[in-house]
Amino acid sequence: MEFIEANRKLWNERVDTHVNSEFYDNDTFLAGRSSLNDIELALLGDVKGKRVLHLQCHFGQDSLSLARMGAKVTGVDLSDKAILKAQELNEKLGLDAEFICSDVMKADEVLAQEYDLVFTSYGTIGWLPELNTWAKVIDHCLKPGGKFLIVDFHPVLWMFDANFKFFEHSYFNAGVIQEESVDSYVENSELEESMEEYGWNHSLEELFQSLLSRNLMISHFKEYDYSPYNCFNRTVKMDKGYQIEGLEGKLPMVYALGAEKPKSL
Repeated sequence: MEFIEANRKLWNERVDTHVNSEFYDNDTFLAGRSSLNDIELALLGDVKGKRVLHLQCHFGQDSLSLARMGAKVTGVDLSDKAILKAQELNEKLGLDAEFICSDVMKADEVLAQEYDLVFTSYGTIGWLPELNTWAKVIDHCLKPGGKFLIVDFHPVLWMFDANFKFFEHSYFNAGVIQEESVDSYVENSELEESMEEYGWNHSLEELFQSLLSRNLMISHFKEYDYSPYNCFNRTVKMDKGYQIEGLEGKLPMVYALGAEKPKSL
């Protein structure tokens, strides 16, 4: 699909800038800092000895943080350049994570084993055209009794224009959203030439129903009025994270969801 290939090229272009950014702070990560936030750590719990599949892993910081916690991790991402960087970091840190380049919607074609946990976080599903195929992949990869965990930005945020002045997009998946990307969410990330990017909004109903259609039972759901990342315009720093100036405490900014695959049907 041309949308997916355009997004792959975009994320390939972003890798070097992201690796070298203050936002990702790769030097302190290599020195031992975990890239995982309190929200997902509380959801993940003890992962020691568990097989974890990390979908849309970018260049691997969260995957490798899970590996440092004792998990046996497989990271999957669309960007071949990001996967190469993740493999490089894995070797540099002496960890045993595995990284595979694949479209997440086709990951079930390249992953044969079953996992205790399937995990994805922050800015992931908005790159996917629909969620039923995605949920099918998750179901395929989870062992009976396994858990799926997602922490992501709340779909309400994607209704706004970039400066949170007005509603620009539907809350619902009304079709592809095509934009010209001129930079990224990290500092000093301006592109020499703009690149096309394609995204899709997914309501919470679409998220829930895609998982329930695969008999994955929702076991946890929580919304947060802050983002742990300063990756939006007009943010103000609060004690617990970042909120939108003028809308402090009024917007859901992040959600965390857990679902379980029944041990038997």
